Amino acid sequence: MKRNYRSIIRTILFITLIAMAIPSFSQKYPDSDIIHSSAGDVEMSFIGHGSLMFVVNNYVIHIDPVSSSGSYEKKPLADLILVTHEHYDHLDPDLIAKLRKDGTMMFSTEKVASQVKWAKAMKAGEKNTTDKVTAEAVPAYNIVNMRAQGQPFHPKGSGIGFILTIGDKRIYIAGDTENTPEMKALRNIDVAFLPMNLPYTMTPEMVADAANAFKPRILYPYHYGDTNTDKLVTLLKDSGIEVRIRYLK
Repeated sequence: MKRNYRSIIRTILFITLIAMAIPSFSQKYPDSDIIHSSAGDVEMSFIGHGSLMFVVNNYVIHIDPVSSSGSYEKKPLADLILVTHEHYDHLDPDLIAKLRKDGTMMFSTEKVASQVKWAKAMKAGEKNTTDKVTAEAVPAYNIVNMRAQGQPFHPKGSGIGFILTIGDKRIYIAGDTENTPEMKALRNIDVAFLPMNLPYTMTPEMVADAANAFKPRILYPYHYGDTNTDKLVTLLKDSGIEVRIRYLK
């Protein structure tokens, strides 16, 4: 009996050690994070890819809402919609129509506004203010990565990012861009969402270069596809910047 008991114990220990040695491929990322601001808590939901949703005091902001990024079935209708540029993985006119309600406002680029006629077009450097948030347009473009010689994936002037001021917090959503001089000159950014996938946006090294220049308090890589996010974490290990990885492929 004692011998059988010891055999059972050894078997359990063996199975436990094997299970511990098997890597876990089902890492669960948070669906949302809370940022505290003087205007109230900002709940940031990570829908996927470049699509985000912020809610503060029941005021709903949808950023680059696209149905292919994730489910919008139970998402609230928008008070404000922001679209960074006209590419299919950032602009979904059919979904935008479904998210619209009486009083919804939308800020975007001229090319987007040509497809969504009620949207208000913005250029880099311009600001628009609602009763809950100020949205400032920031340049978003490629310097290095090209479709062909002289044809960047995102030409300067065609796309924008947004700095959202909510109470005492400034949240930067970069859109599709590289580490431009304008980005690196930003200051007082509390939270930044920076794209990280080639050949369209940035490498981890480019994201780290930009982040080290403007020093956001919290950095989320997004729109990152199959890029190894661990590399960015390593690059910014001693920077004082908190890098948060969420499911934003």
